[in-house]
Amino acid sequence: MNNKVDRKDRRALVIGGSISGLFAARVLSDFYDEVIIVERDSLTRENSHRRGVPQSRHAHGLLAGGSDVLEEMFPGIKTELLEAGAVPADVANDGRWFFEGACLRQAPSTTIGLLLSRPLLESVVRGRVRNIDNVTIRENRSVRHLFSSGGHIKAVRTDDETIAADLVVDASGRGSRSLKWLESLRFPAPREERVEIDISYTTRIFSRRESDLNGDLFGVVPATLKNSRSGVILAQENGRWVVTLIGRFGAQAPEDIDGFLAFAKNLEAPFIYNAIRNAEPIGNAMTMKFPASVRRRYERLSRIPKGFLVFGDAICSFNPVYGQGMSVAAMLARTLREELSKGENDLARRFYKAASKVIDTPWALATGNDLKIPETKGKRTLGGKIMGWYVGRLHRLAHHDSQAAFAFLRVAQLLDEPSILLRPGMVLRVLTAGFRGRSERPRPIVARDATSP
Repeated sequence: MNNKVDRKDRRALVIGGSISGLFAARVLSDFYDEVIIVERDSLTRENSHRRGVPQSRHAHGLLAGGSDVLEEMFPGIKTELLEAGAVPADVANDGRWFFEGACLRQAPSTTIGLLLSRPLLESVVRGRVRNIDNVTIRENRSVRHLFSSGGHIKAVRTDDETIAADLVVDASGRGSRSLKWLESLRFPAPREERVEIDISYTTRIFSRRESDLNGDLFGVVPATLKNSRSGVILAQENGRWVVTLIGRFGAQAPEDIDGFLAFAKNLEAPFIYNAIRNAEPIGNAMTMKFPASVRRRYERLSRIPKGFLVFGDAICSFNPVYGQGMSVAAMLARTLREELSKGENDLARRFYKAASKVIDTPWALATGNDLKIPETKGKRTLGGKIMGWYVGRLHRLAHHDSQAAFAFLRVAQLLDEPSILLRPGMVLRVLTAGFRGRSERPRPIVARDATSP
């Protein structure tokens, strides 16, 4: 018996034409005769910010794990992005990761990420998807309702038409209406896990000089127990910096330039402030709020509608500070491909189960770090506390140990599972590092031995 999806006269419909929707459509085009993307925005202006994606103005990057999957789906796209201005960066050597009072040791690696704006990435990916013969994008319309029969989603209703589909994928992001739609069809709601972080993030664009950050291409300063302010600076196309400053629980970086600089000056490390204090600001600042990270446990539902999948941020919405969303969407697209290749039988349950495993690592990384902040509301476990303590020690080791830095960064870049941090040799080095005499250890390196810009 052939268990692959029979393409003949089969239609898939994707709700949402942002990054997640484009990734999903690319995969579906290999399994269905026709793929329709329904997008509420106008997509006529390429490489521009869209009303429906206000977060696109803030710092974005494609983690190395997501970048690898992107190349699998669209061969040659990394070269295309680089030609369009994306900045390649060795995640272990070309930037500053500030943890536990100093930067992780910098050393060359083969782990390369791409630094670029969200509109640039989305524009290039959309161009690739538009060139797929069996994919069409219907703009300026929204999905209003789902229609089901016998527990199977059969069609969607937009502003002006009803579209039948054999599979509907909701990739509409944080504002997904899937919960309401499924409730109206008498399907149970998935259990939600919430970590309330109450962050406010403000972004400005600055001109970038090659001498900034002593040539480094990015810098990350996370919040600590003593200082809940955090920030990120990333090189972007067209010789620019994008700088996002984050406040928590009522603290907010001002949008005016003087207030923005003052906020940056009070981060745990000085290098973001030093890089932008004399830089030319470009355009206006923009602020957004993000109350909570939310994970919906569709894989645990006892009854799941057939012919319908929830995808991307609609399944799990991560704290945007960690830049995981686009990369996780790419990895979920690869998971969708793997499950579709096995056929449509029990597709939803199989996909959600596999997707849960993809989400586990980035969810644990993001929420584990957020839960270190006392004001954060969420479930704390003994295992999580022990792992947080251990990772803190690993970070201190990684100030001068490049292998420890590589191991952590490969996990953070979604290339390896966290279990590699618990291999016996690494555990021994982490746990014994504090017992070595200071004379036996190189001093912590603070970004190429420099705290100046």
